Amino acid sequence: MAGGEGTRLRPLTSNQPKPMLPMANRPMMEHVVNLLRSHGFDDIVVTVAFMANVIRSYFDDGSEFGVRMVYATEETPLGTAGSVRNAREQLDERFLVISGDVLTDIDLGAVLSHHDSRGALATIALKAVDDPLEFGIVITREDGSVERFLEKPTWGQVFSDTINTGIYVLEPDIFDFIPEGRPVDFSAEVFPAVLAAGRPMHGYVAEGYWEDVGTLDAYLRAHQDVLAQRVQVQLTGFPLRHGVWLGKGADVHPSAVVTGPAVIGDNCAVGPGVSVGEYCVLGANVQVGDNASLVRAVVHDNAFLGGGTRLEGCVVGRACDLRHNVRCEEGVVLGDETFVGAGAVIKSGVKVYPFKTVEAGAIVNTSIVWESRGARTLFGRLGIQGLANVDISPELVMRLSMAWASTLEKGSTVTTSRDTSRAARVLKRAVMVGCNAAGVHVEDLEVATIPVTRFQVRTGASLGGVTVRLAEGDSQSVILRFFDQDGIDVAESTQRKIERLYHREEFRRALASDIGDIDFPPRTLELYTAALIGTVDVNAVADAAFKIVLDYSYGTTSFVMPNVLAKLGAEVLVVNPYASTAAVMSSDRASAAANVSELVRASGAHLGAVIDPGGERIVLVDDEGRVLSDNEALVLLLSLVVAEHPGTTVGLPVAAPRAAERIAAEAGAKVVWTKLSATHLMEVASSGTLSFAASQLGGYIFPAFLPGFDAVATLVNLLAMLASGRRRMSKLTGELASIHIAHEEVVTPWEQKGTVMRRAMERAKGRSTVLVDGVKIVEPDGWSLVVPDPEEPVTHVWAEAPSEAEARARSQEQAVRIRQMIR
Repeated sequence: MAGGEGTRLRPLTSNQPKPMLPMANRPMMEHVVNLLRSHGFDDIVVTVAFMANVIRSYFDDGSEFGVRMVYATEETPLGTAGSVRNAREQLDERFLVISGDVLTDIDLGAVLSHHDSRGALATIALKAVDDPLEFGIVITREDGSVERFLEKPTWGQVFSDTINTGIYVLEPDIFDFIPEGRPVDFSAEVFPAVLAAGRPMHGYVAEGYWEDVGTLDAYLRAHQDVLAQRVQVQLTGFPLRHGVWLGKGADVHPSAVVTGPAVIGDNCAVGPGVSVGEYCVLGANVQVGDNASLVRAVVHDNAFLGGGTRLEGCVVGRACDLRHNVRCEEGVVLGDETFVGAGAVIKSGVKVYPFKTVEAGAIVNTSIVWESRGARTLFGRLGIQGLANVDISPELVMRLSMAWASTLEKGSTVTTSRDTSRAARVLKRAVMVGCNAAGVHVEDLEVATIPVTRFQVRTGASLGGVTVRLAEGDSQSVILRFFDQDGIDVAESTQRKIERLYHREEFRRALASDIGDIDFPPRTLELYTAALIGTVDVNAVADAAFKIVLDYSYGTTSFVMPNVLAKLGAEVLVVNPYASTAAVMSSDRASAAANVSELVRASGAHLGAVIDPGGERIVLVDDEGRVLSDNEALVLLLSLVVAEHPGTTVGLPVAAPRAAERIAAEAGAKVVWTKLSATHLMEVASSGTLSFAASQLGGYIFPAFLPGFDAVATLVNLLAMLASGRRRMSKLTGELASIHIAHEEVVTPWEQKGTVMRRAMERAKGRSTVLVDGVKIVEPDGWSLVVPDPEEPVTHVWAEAPSEAEARARSQEQAVRIRQMIR
């Protein structure tokens, strides 16, 4: 009998029938089927109702499990007896009835033998329990014949502790007592009618384990009983040692501690420092991050547990995604595909229903049934980022690329590229498959820098591009960046359109004759180099005979720079001059800059630079070995640009230092303020009116060549401007004013961000403000800026002042006000 919904087990049964709920990594019904087969029952009729196809697709005809299975479907609820009546055509001999959603090892052969020896019409398997109130009590005489039934008795009616287990042996004549076409229950109607008719009915008090698994507490308790081997069931995996079972392909780090009893499913990955405590069950393909701690936790298949996760006495549903330092307390149940942001705390007894999102840093005290605590969109600041093969799977990428390609005309061309990582290689192939399936051709650059990809899109036949790369600072995450036909990151309106098509699955599916093709464009690096060199006076650079120290950060810039450097006539000392994914993962921007600084001083070089692996960002080092901060490099480059082009127009983020604004004003240059997002900065840079734009994270744009961040173009233009002015870089850096900008983050629930910004606007009334991105209040000696984070439940506060202490005090003052608002 497998038609139950298991409403008391929600949210675990919200999107799967109770018999399919995993019990030690096998559906409960599979344990029942194994029990039946072991006692010689190999002909099984399954009554199904709620989500019947899930059961059918798993068990099929039963041959994989050594039995023959057929199905009887209830179109409307028919009760326990009515559902059996519905399967009457298959039941023309003595048969046994058992629930498909219980956990038991009762000796079914003994029940059958008792039935035969008594010549009964019906025999009920009984079980003595400590608390019979939640079950139907069966009172029997000394010879085992049934005297009476009590359904859900009170303590005053508890004349016996033997309950009805729902396991019956019945003769076909039982159908004479089951009316057709309406709901009928065995205990409430059929069995009393049999007694009234004087037909023989017996109860057999069975030995062994039996658990109804009717509640979430019982679900956890049943797992503990399985692991303690109080019930005899087949466990997956092989016994690593007493009480610990390890699945095929599972990888447990040597420093991880598995206390047990525990089951670690197939292909699990348990990271360093993890503690898997007593009574834990990990489903197949579960990933557990560094230093996580699990005690009495049941984790279903394909879940991801980030580093530092703490689980205690809880259940985590299938394909849940818990980020680092999440804590789930006793009794917590997370439905399938729940996302829990970093640092969130789910308090005791909270139930989160499937497909919900809990924002980072949230403390959840009440169950989440309908709403989500936090909004998730696919696109973030730079593109679509997530854990490789967890958030960003090949299936997701293929569907996403089909959605993107569906925004373009059939027969269009796009450009793809990647870094050297295997994750990016796999996912870029999924991008290409999706584009081709939607009727879009692909020009594949294979391994290339981001700027080269932008250049190919902008100058070739492509209407867009996508690059796939490891995320900086996180070797487990990848990022997909989508470009428009100008080679800049797609606008927010296009992002929303792609997301809408993706979620609705409104993809264009090309006919076989219209499927896109793949091409590999030649001479891209040659054309890129020629175009870049054409924007500067290369003879002046060559005449200056620069001596340079460069660090390629093991990135794909190593494929580009040799072509460029060959045109500049500079003497170059190169560090980390080859592409290596493993080395990129272990490299550090600050230590790389310190190393270049030492080499510059030792070699007497004119300057040094560290180029990030993607080729977009750059760290500059002057000829005295001074490593410039990103804000200092912004001011330095700006001063050179406005000196070279008086009266020009430049684009700066709204949080740029006052020194930059002052330098531009002194040179008669116009400043166009932009949002803090790189996408908006590139949109402004592509307008055709700017000669320079800069972020505060080491990304600089020279729109005359490319309206996107390009570290190689930045270096070439810097050399050209230094050659033009005939000045040493250290002299320019020595003239830079001190920059003191402080930053604070305030955790802000999504629903209170609007209130924070409204209050910030109210406080700014009558004062000088800039309202490009957030609320910037301009003071005589600095400024403060309040900006809500578009991806996280956080509000950012920046402040600039004449000294570090004053800047910190100004930012902290604003942060305190925000915290007071949201209490």
